[in-house]
Amino acid sequence: MSQTMKAVIAASAGGPEVLSVVERPLPAPGPGEVLIRVAAAGVNRPDVMQRAGALPAPADASDILGLEVAGHVEAVGEGAGGLTVGSTVMALVKCGGYAEAVVAKADQCLPVPDGISLTEAAVLPEGLFTIWHNLFDRGRLGAGDRVLIEGGASGIGTLALQLALARGAKVIVTAGGPEKCAALEAMGVDAIDYREADIAAEVMRLTDERGVDVVLDILGGDAINRHLACMAPGGRHIGLAFMTGMVAPVDLGLLMRKGLWLSSSTLRPKSDAEKAAIATDVRSHLLPLIGPGKVRPVMSETFPLAGAAAAHTLLESGRNLGKIALIA
Repeated sequence: MSQTMKAVIAASAGGPEVLSVVERPLPAPGPGEVLIRVAAAGVNRPDVMQRAGALPAPADASDILGLEVAGHVEAVGEGAGGLTVGSTVMALVKCGGYAEAVVAKADQCLPVPDGISLTEAAVLPEGLFTIWHNLFDRGRLGAGDRVLIEGGASGIGTLALQLALARGAKVIVTAGGPEKCAALEAMGVDAIDYREADIAAEVMRLTDERGVDVVLDILGGDAINRHLACMAPGGRHIGLAFMTGMVAPVDLGLLMRKGLWLSSSTLRPKSDAEKAAIATDVRSHLLPLIGPGKVRPVMSETFPLAGAAAAHTLLESGRNLGKIALIA
């Protein structure tokens, strides 16, 4: 077995061109960890932000990019939670996914659902953890609720809309352009072209002027008040990202009159114990919904590790519909 591996790092903060493939020592799993021989890794917006210098990695993290992978367990540390060499897993990792191998916490590994390829599995963990924690746990989305998902054509958006539908919610998404909207409507949701429509007015029309119970927001900024205007009384607004600004004036009177709830959360700073607890809920509540004929990831395009720059360029362009993966 080779004691080195290929991995992708950002040599400095900058555009996709700063990404390069380097040779690194093969990591070894510690207690409660496993070494995964990576088949594929998901490409996510936090990777892009880290590469650009807008989202520094945690101090104890490797400089190798990548937050989610799928592959086979190649070595196990003491107390690895029943995982054995040869087990097929998908995993959330703090860093290191853009590589031929990565160490993961055993309790942040998930079994690969039947009928799902390793490439498909690789793009699931970040979305499953994020969606469970934000949309269903904090957002309390339930059967019969109405939800507005901004960025419905993204990897998170396409997975969130399917899981929301599978759990009985009524879904409205936003996307850019008629082609993306048509593709999303074919998945069973109402789609609003944010380039053309007044989103708040269209949401109210689609909900017979009642509004939505939950908003899953990636925009922040001035979009916050537009969302508050089209939310139902008691609605929950969940912020995942702030693509149009991290600071915005909020109409507190509207918030009070409707009894709305504003929240925001992100995975990376959470403790291992918190992530393990989310993983337990994902196994119980979301994994049974995934497989052939059920929820499955929408794949946009795959690239080799050496094509990481092209993968980042595609993600930043907004042309993708669904997830992008790197094949290790």
